[in-house]
Amino acid sequence: MKIGLLTSGGDCPGLNAVIRGAVLKGVISHTTEFVGFRWGWRGVVERDLMPITRHDVRGLARQGGTILGSSRTNPFEGEGGGPENIQRMLDEEGIDAIIAIGGEGTLTAARRLYDEGGIKVIGVPKTIDNDLLATDYSFGFDTAVEIATEAIDRLRTTADSHGRCMVLEVMGRHVGWIALHSGMAGGAHAILIPEQPQSIEQICEWVESVRERGRAPLVVVAEGFTLPDMTEAHSHKGLDAFNRPRLGGIAEMLAPMIEERTGIESRATVLGHIQRGGEPTAYDRVLATRLGMAAVEAVYDESWGNMVTLRGTEIKTVSIAEATGSLNTVPQSRYDEARILFG
Repeated sequence: MKIGLLTSGGDCPGLNAVIRGAVLKGVISHTTEFVGFRWGWRGVVERDLMPITRHDVRGLARQGGTILGSSRTNPFEGEGGGPENIQRMLDEEGIDAIIAIGGEGTLTAARRLYDEGGIKVIGVPKTIDNDLLATDYSFGFDTAVEIATEAIDRLRTTADSHGRCMVLEVMGRHVGWIALHSGMAGGAHAILIPEQPQSIEQICEWVESVRERGRAPLVVVAEGFTLPDMTEAHSHKGLDAFNRPRLGGIAEMLAPMIEERTGIESRATVLGHIQRGGEPTAYDRVLATRLGMAAVEAVYDESWGNMVTLRGTEIKTVSIAEATGSLNTVPQSRYDEARILFG
């Protein structure tokens, strides 16, 4: 058996741990041969491969990023794209199956390749946003929350020194899990998420309440948050390869609005890709390793078109269609819990 591995979409801590888990499981339990596609689906379309041996993954779990590289490439585009061309390439290279490690866009493309062309593919969910409904948690999320929480702790000291309002923007296109968890952990005075539009008047009310208690306000906002009069999330960076807006900048829009209405000097900080970088936490290393090992077992079970997932503390296999059919949004009850702490 020869398996091709790829990492596609936005990178995150834990990708290398998945690769290591898959290779060690395959080599030790099944004497599997592995190759990696460089730069995600681009490597599949352009036939850009590299061998991966047990030696290549030594000590890889603690390393951030991905040794294979990643990109936001659509496998249905380009001269080598589409199910027929991809299957021909796999046959010529002697590759029996693909393990695709990625988020919503990557997994949707994988499922479509299976549905339309019978490509033998298994998915591994990857998203720091934790927005895939079919898995309780995705690796990279815990690390992103830790990074955001540290940023909140650091912003608190400089905010207190100057009596400023700090607005911290974290990732979260459609869901606000990073903002919710880091905001609660760091003691934010307001948490703004895509699922819960809030008026600028309400935000300023929370900010002023904090000032009245002699504190420096700190607001955490997810990049996908919208004010009630906004028809879509703030974006000024164009579209990605899947024609989705590149988000970012909502904090830089909110800070001057808060300052104008409250008179409190306000500053915006956008974490951006800092949340994706660095070494993964212990939790993410373990979860990613378990998912990589389970993906290899799914290949040998011929569970094509499916992905491995975390349910409770167990690793299961579910349909990719189920995983990408709806979002894992923050429920009202969780936001109501956090809202008690606002202001």
